[in-house]
Amino acid sequence: MPSPDAYASRGGRFGAHNIHEKHARTNSWKSETMVIGTFFNGGLRAYDISNAYAPKEVGTFVPPAPRMSKLNSIQLNDVFVDERGIVYTVDRFSGGLYILEMDF
Repeated sequence: MPSPDAYASRGGRFGAHNIHEKHARTNSWKSETMVIGTFFNGGLRAYDISNAYAPKEVGTFVPPAPRMSKLNSIQLNDVFVDERGIVYTVDRFSGGLYILEMDF
């Protein structure tokens, strides 16, 4: 993952915001070794935490700024992964809903 300085000039916020929560009473995707989270202008990121002392980033999705964005960057806010491994994430201002399929 690039340093936070790499995102400072993109506009909007950068930093960890939300993770996919693995609720016991839902049919959502569950994993003991993967964490998926949003990072505002840093996009969506997936980490393999099978070694808790050395987590590895294994996937990223950082779309370009939405056409109507006043911030000139994406601002991914929330994430949910269904039981099929389909990832849903949203831009908090103008980007709308992004639907992705995990391939890792």
